[in-house]
Amino acid sequence: MTNHTDRNFLTTTSPMIKAVFTYWDRLRGDRPMPERAEFDPSAIPRHLPGVLLVEVEGVDPNGVGIYRYRVVGTMEVENRGHNPTGKLVSEGYFGASLEESIATYEWVRRNKTCLYAPLDFVTDDHLPVSELSILLPFGTASGDVSHILVYSEPNDAGFK
Repeated sequence: MTNHTDRNFLTTTSPMIKAVFTYWDRLRGDRPMPERAEFDPSAIPRHLPGVLLVEVEGVDPNGVGIYRYRVVGTMEVENRGHNPTGKLVSEGYFGASLEESIATYEWVRRNKTCLYAPLDFVTDDHLPVSELSILLPFGTASGDVSHILVYSEPNDAGFK
């Protein structure tokens, strides 16, 4: 996985990723991240099929975040072949591995900033998946990450 945390990705990514990032960036203003209550899904209606909203429920005894799917868009449900809404990420992840999925959420939680993460992997059913994804944190008044908004879409360029 290639991680991009500066804004250089905006010059090469899709218009849909740019739009989601721009909305989040406008909400946050001069803060590291906006609060979850500021997010209005009706502001990005075309993006909702590719949206995940993941809640950070706390941390485990090892200091690793506990992540739960709270909202899962229809495209994400279709890609997985099941609806993980309400499940822990450990029970419903969609990625190369559980460890990589948790590590990605952990990076966003610990750094309290966005992460652009193009992703190529093969599912357990041997299907190739190529996605463009952006992960955007929402915070609490105390500055902790409470939720992570994920927007994904198919990567038309596919595997290279």
